[in-house]
Order: sequence, then C-alpha cells, then structure tokens
Amino acid sequence: MKLKSDVHPLLSLLFHCVVWVYSSIIFLPWSLFSGASVRQKRARRSKAVPMRGPAGPYRAVNSTQCLASSLRPGCDTLDKVFAASAKLFPHRDCLGTRALLSEEDELQPNGKVFKKVILGDYEWLSYEETFQAAASFASGLAALGQKSKCNIAICCETRAEWIISAQACFMHNFPLVTLYSTLGGPAIAHGLNEAEVTHIITSKDLLESRLKPILLEVPRLQHIIVVDKKPMAWPGYPRGIMVHNMTAVQELGAKPENMSRPRQPPRPSDIAVIMYTSGSTGIPKGVMISHSNLIAGVTGMAERIPELDENDTYIGYLPLAHVLELSAEMVCVSHGCRIGYSSAQTLADQSSKIKKGSRGDTTALKPTLMAAVPEIMDRIYKNVMTKVEEMNPLQRTLFVLAYNYKMEQISKGYNTPLCDRLVFRKVRSLLGGRTRLLLSGGAPLSAATQRFMNICFCCPVGQGYGLTETCGAGTITEVWDYSTGRVGAPLICSEISLKDWEDGGYHSTDKPYPRGEIIIGGPNVTMGYYKNEAKNQEDFFVDAKRQRWFCTGDIGEFHPDGCLKIIDRKKDLVKLQAGEYVSLGKVEAMLKNCPLIDNICAYANSDESYVIGFVVPNQKQLTALAEQKGIRGSWEDICNNPVMEQEVLAIITEAAVSAQLERFEIPKKIRLSAEPWTPETGLVTDAFKLKRKELKTHYQDDIERILYLFF
Repeated sequence: MKLKSDVHPLLSLLFHCVVWVYSSIIFLPWSLFSGASVRQKRARRSKAVPMRGPAGPYRAVNSTQCLASSLRPGCDTLDKVFAASAKLFPHRDCLGTRALLSEEDELQPNGKVFKKVILGDYEWLSYEETFQAAASFASGLAALGQKSKCNIAICCETRAEWIISAQACFMHNFPLVTLYSTLGGPAIAHGLNEAEVTHIITSKDLLESRLKPILLEVPRLQHIIVVDKKPMAWPGYPRGIMVHNMTAVQELGAKPENMSRPRQPPRPSDIAVIMYTSGSTGIPKGVMISHSNLIAGVTGMAERIPELDENDTYIGYLPLAHVLELSAEMVCVSHGCRIGYSSAQTLADQSSKIKKGSRGDTTALKPTLMAAVPEIMDRIYKNVMTKVEEMNPLQRTLFVLAYNYKMEQISKGYNTPLCDRLVFRKVRSLLGGRTRLLLSGGAPLSAATQRFMNICFCCPVGQGYGLTETCGAGTITEVWDYSTGRVGAPLICSEISLKDWEDGGYHSTDKPYPRGEIIIGGPNVTMGYYKNEAKNQEDFFVDAKRQRWFCTGDIGEFHPDGCLKIIDRKKDLVKLQAGEYVSLGKVEAMLKNCPLIDNICAYANSDESYVIGFVVPNQKQLTALAEQKGIRGSWEDICNNPVMEQEVLAIITEAAVSAQLERFEIPKKIRLSAEPWTPETGLVTDAFKLKRKELKTHYQDDIERILYLFF
C-alpha cells in the first residue's frame, strides 16, 4: 500500500541517509519514552477468545464472565442516562449550531446557480439548558395529546433539535419512529401508517418537499411540529392537521399546569426507538430498539474510545436516523462531550455550500472525534491524492517519501512527530487539526483508504461492524491496532458465533481461520422487526439462556488474536455460469479507490460468465481524459460516448489487477452515468434502482431482474 515513487535514485538515497542519521540519534530516547513497545504489545495481544471451540461464541477478553449492559449503576433507561449527564455536567457545552450570517447565489461556469453561505461561530446550549428544553418539549407534546407508549415520528435533518426531540420522547416514554430524510414519499407514508403515528416532528424544508404531498395518504396524522425557530404561517394544509413551531410547543409545555402533570417513565424493556431502515432492498423495515438495547450498545462502543470525557468534541453530520450516528451521539451525551452539528455541504472549507474564503464546520469546531462512512473517507482520499499529483515534483517527492516512511514507522508502533508537523499538518487541518479518533462504519473500508487516514490525519481509524438490528454494536478495532481489513474484536456488550454455510463452502473447521455466517448475541440485540413476525422468525432467535441472537447474513473469519474479518455476504455472492463465486461488494470496495470513479455498482447473474459495472465517474477526471482523447461535448455526451466507456473500462481493469481481483471478478462491460445516484434523480433512495427496460436497451439480455443493490 505504499505510494508509487518516481523519485530519482540519488534523491531517494539522500533522504534515506538523513532518515538513518536522524533515527540513530533519537533511537535510544525514543525507544525509552515514546511508548512504542507498549503499543506493539497491545496490538499483538489477544483481544477476544472463543468460549467453546472454533465456532465460538467469541467474547472480548475483558467480558468473558459477563457481557456489559449498562454505563452507570441505576441508569437503566435513556432518560436516566441524560438526567445523570445533566447533573454531572450542567454548565458544560452540550449541543452547538452555527449561526447563518449571510446567504447568496453564486453563478457557476456551467451556468448553474449554487447557494453559498457564510456561517458564524458555534452557539451552544449547556447540558442543563438542553435538559430543560427537552423537558418542556416533552410536556408540550403531552399537552397536544401525545400518549405514553404511542408512537411519534421524526423525519428531520441532523441538528440539535433532533436530539432534543429524542430526549423528550425518552422522558415521557413516547416510542420514537425514525425516518430517513432522504426517503421518498411512498416510503415515508408506509412508515407513518404502519406505526399509526398521530404526531410527527420535521423541518420546514422537509415538510414542504417530502411530507406535504403525502398528507392525504396518512389519515391518522393530526399534529406536525416544525423545528425551525422562526414563526410562520402554514396555509394550504388538509383539514384536521395542525402545524406547530417547536418553540411554541416548548412554551406550552413550560406552563406550570403542564410541567406539573405526572409522567409515565419508561422501563428498560420498553421501546425507545422504532428505526426504519433505508429501504435499500424494498419497503423499509422498522427495527424495535428498547432502552436497554441502546444502553448496552452505547456501553460497548464507549469502552473502545480511550480517555473519553467532557473535554472531547464530536462533529455530528451523518443522518441521525442511522444507528451509527444515533449511537455515537448517545455515547458523547453520556460522557459529557460537546456535539457540534454540521452537514455534508458545510463540513469543510471546500464544501459545496461554503463561500470561498470562509470557514467550514471542521475548521470552526476543531473536533476530536468524528464518525464517517467509507464513501466520505474514499472521497477525501481521492481528492488529496489528486492534489498530490498536481504538486510540483519536489513537493510530490517529499510527500511520497514522508508517506512511505510513516507507513513503516506505524507498523513498528512508532509515531512520526516531525513528518506530522512538516508534511501532514495541512492535510490534517481539513478535519480541524485536532481529530484523535475516526470511527468508520456502515460499509467495508478499503485497506488503502484506512492507511491513508492513519497517515495523513495522524490518528487511528476505529473500523466498526454492526447493524441496526444490533444497535450498531458488534465489533470495533482498538486504537492501537493498526492492521487493515479487519473490524476488530467483539465489544464488551456482545458475543459472536460462526455458523457453517454449506452452500458457500464456509465452515468453522476451515484452515487457517474458522469461517462462517456471523451470528451476534447479547443485550444489544434488538426486539425484532415491527409488525413483521415472519421476518423475526427468520433472522432472530433466543437460546436456552434466554439471550437474543441475530443472524446477520455476513460471512466472517476469526483471526488468532480474536479479531473478525468480513469476507463475504450470503446475499452478495453470485455464482457465475462457469461456477465461480463473485462477491459484488468486494468488487465495488476495491474499485471505489480508482480516481476516475465516484461510485460503482457491480452486477452479475448465473446465466453469464462475467461481471458488469454501473459507474458514476468523477467529472474532473473524466473531462480531462476526454480532452486527452479529443472528445468534446456536454457532460452527458461524454458519459454516453462508447469510446469513453472503453477508455474507462481499461483504467478500471488496470485498477482491478492492481487490487489483485481475480480474472472473473473484473467487470467486462460498464455503463457511465452522468447523474449521481441521489433520491432527487429518481435512481436511488439510499440504494439505487435501475429499470429493466433501460438496462435491456443497453445490455440486451445481460440483466434479467430489477437491481436493488446497496449504495
């Protein structure tokens, strides 16, 4: 995974001589005081052990006697956890939002108009203020007729009001139905009707764009609470539906007669959240998560973050309707950290909505903790490496030599403070310059991207594995484990077994590593799917000790130190015509690091002997390639040009060979998409869907069914 170097041999020799002299001078003091030997020992030690044979269950070495289920004594529900934090850290910053100073339209060279914003400093609510805001809102919702143990929905962007609303619901035992803000109208209507919702919390933008067109399809809905602070008039809504501002509901709840009403607090076994999935494989499913489930998952995650305390700052921008973000923010709230809110459009100085010359959110906040999905890390990796290619020869040479040198030092357990300060400081500043831990989840992270983040952002990447059905908790790598391609050992709240899969040829007796379907058990395993007993019987079971287990469908192998590696997925494997098995997820993960690719979907079926790919190309890279080949036209013309398809296919093939994909795993045909896969284009929700007619037009009989593949 070293960067390719075209450095002159004499310059390379000079650099290595300087490094050798420098290393010789500092070797003794550095060995004694850097802690490298301790880190190496921690990295090599066993992190989990099988309790019974190679199939497991495997448990973390510090939870072999009992799985952890709570953070603090007496805090067995989420409202108690937040109340304890408000009591411990009353005056510490809790939730932060940047003020909008100005907004303007900016004309782009292609004629499009983008909105650009200038944002001020973060403005903070303390833990005590957040607690009071949640308490007032909870009382206000009760005054509007929301009943205990009756579902209430939230469909809103990630922001402070989301967490305030969630905490309010936890206080009064209102099960919170979470819906992705990117879902289409039919999926939102399905969730609201299935959950029999009468009250929903949303934002002005989502009310107008997503909810208003489907209100007549949700007959039970009576109250809409809009979180935006400015009072507004709401004309044109169906009779029987009342629209309220969140501030007005809080003022209603703060009245003495409403605050004094007795509330029915939740029990640990009560439903805290019904989390609807993204709908990537069809109609979204609601996962029932109890208070005790979520607390157990948060307990396991928090244990993998060393020295987590009130001095940490977390940046929240991923969808709170996703279990990764919700769990991460619950971890922070339970430990007194402050959470500053952001969005993908304002995250960095170079983000699409930030006016040139003004600060993005990471620069303003300087977070110490951050969660990210591989898609974001892959884009950072490709953008930085593109900048490296554009450097002058001397700068590029220094970067490559420093990168490869630091990679060697990391593998030995050493830090490189000189390289960090002189070479990587500018790259690290992209995330604020203070990040001490990145948590990756949601999809596999490629080894190249993980190592890049380690080196250039000077911090460990905790790669995690979990599902909504396990509260996002399963495994997370330890901070001193710099190996790549693995997802770490089981958390202290869970245990993992391997189940033989005969059709795929995976067995717990396999050598050198036991392999099989990953089965997760523990107090973090959720209550099941809402109103879907058939699916519950298929995916969940309870053992003789009354512990719940979830069958993930993922295939993994356990290494001798107790760390898990995801190697396949049962539903992701396709058997080709000649009998070879192809893991489509593996093909996609390997090829996403190609600079020409912004996103890719691999597809195959058993009637053919090859894989095909649907590619969203990087506009800058593809345009430059088109100019080299003398091809001109609009972006759509370039993407639809068969010559460009062949050129991109050749580059993808080269990347696939470099990534050591097998011959039958390399796509033989591709189609370039001029549009990104987003809900607005009609191609995706969180997944993307391609119509049979469109595919047959281009590939004739290559495709025999509609695609629903994970994005």
